[in-house]
Parts: sequence; C-alpha cells; structure tokens
Amino acid sequence: MYYTVHIFSIFIIMKEITSQQQRVLDCIQIYLKKTGFPPTRADICRELGFKSPNSAETHLRALEKKGFISIESGTSRGISIINGEQITKNAQEYPVIGLVAAGSPTLAQENVEKTINCPDSFFNSSFDYFLKVKGLSMKDAGIMEDDLIAVKKTSDVKNGDIVIARLDNEVTIKFFNRKSPKLVELEAANDDFENIFINLEQDELHIEGKSVGLLRKN
Repeated sequence: MYYTVHIFSIFIIMKEITSQQQRVLDCIQIYLKKTGFPPTRADICRELGFKSPNSAETHLRALEKKGFISIESGTSRGISIINGEQITKNAQEYPVIGLVAAGSPTLAQENVEKTINCPDSFFNSSFDYFLKVKGLSMKDAGIMEDDLIAVKKTSDVKNGDIVIARLDNEVTIKFFNRKSPKLVELEAANDDFENIFINLEQDELHIEGKSVGLLRKN
C-alpha cells in the first residue's frame, strides 16, 4: 500500500511581503504539497514565468530576510518554511487533538491541545481537525510520532484508506481492510505491530474519519 505524505512547516508572518514574494512563497507551499520536497530555483522560474534564476533568488533572499523561509547553502532544494503559525488570507483554525480521553468524543474540549491555522485548500480534500500521532505503528507509511494527521470526519471509507478507528474507547490509526461483510482488518504499517481483526458480530467498530494528509514540523 502507498501513502503520499504531505510535509508542511507552519510559519508566522513576521513582516509584510510584496505580491511577487507572496507568489514565490505560495509556489514553495504548493510544490511541497504536490511532491513532498521544496522546489529548485529553476522550478520556481518555470512555475512563475521568471526569465532568470536570479529573479527567483532575489525573492527567496527577501523572504529569508523577512523570516518566512530559511535557505541552506550548497543544495538546490535547501528551502524550508520557518516554524510557527501560518496566517494567510484563506486560512482557518483547526483543532489539534492529542491523546483522546477514554470514552470521550474525539472532538471533546478536553482532547484539544491547541488550534492551528492552515489554508483550507492545502490538501486535496476538505478536513475537520488534526490528530497528533502517538507511536510508530504507521511508520512504514511515512507517518511518524508527533506528526499531525488531517482528518476528514466520515464513515465512508474503502480498503486501503488510512482511517481513524475507535475500539473499546481507544482511538487508533490504521489501514482499513474489509475482509468480508462481517470481518474488518485494521492493518499496521510496521512489522513490530500486529494487525487488528474485528468480528463485527461480536465487537463494535466505529470509524471516526480518514486521513487526507499530514503535517510535519521540520
């Protein structure tokens, strides 16, 4: 099974930027969203129609000076978005859910660690909240501890989806695999963890949503 991890570092707007600098910043974010790694100067020129890599470099250095990005010397893709909270025109606040209290609804106030701003169109699908990952049961799918899973609340899932499931008042993140009308397998992406089999005639399984993307702070 294959899962594309969208890596995005959240940042604080520290100074105003020009429209061209905003275009470059947006280009970096979109490129990260599509590919998982930052663009080269040539990529920025191609995407934005700049005639020379020097034009891209000028805007990148201005963004670095204003605190939006950092640039690592000696590498063509050494561009990182600075950590913090992102504030953009099309951003909205989403709750970050930490360890879910046993028996409580996932979005209960006691489970909300904080809220963060994120562009509402950053992922290919709308979503409702972020769930903070605990443990390494999904590491081979590129999901590491403390990553933030963007969760879309839905029970409409298919085999191969990464789902947020509630079992016996505990919440887990696993691949969904319906083996038969009465049997569901929740599959880990780490050989050190056993898969979970649920007989729907005997046990209750509640699918709270599915993952539509992932944020990771650099």
